[in-house]
Amino acid sequence: MTGTLEQLESTIATRRGGDASASYVAALFAKGMPKIAQKLGEEAVETVIAAMAGDARGVTGEAADLIFHLMVLLNEAGVPFVDVLAELERREGTSGLAEKAARPKV
Repeated sequence: MTGTLEQLESTIATRRGGDASASYVAALFAKGMPKIAQKLGEEAVETVIAAMAGDARGVTGEAADLIFHLMVLLNEAGVPFVDVLAELERREGTSGLAEKAARPKV
């Protein structure tokens, strides 16, 4: 499964500097973080709407869009996906409530 995400991360990185008229990924990067973050938010809302409607097929498609746009945002932020996986591994076995309470206050 992570092989698919690794391939997606590689494809996104490859298309980053491409022709914005020929690549959706290149067009997103050309618009910068505000547009990338907006698209991620839109996909999150669409995933929630599909879930609330009990539309499992819709949730699947919207979740795929959500993950894709998250991967674009991570690339724009300079955060390798492996860092996200490492953070999840670090949290393994810790209560979610305890982990959240231990986070630095911002």
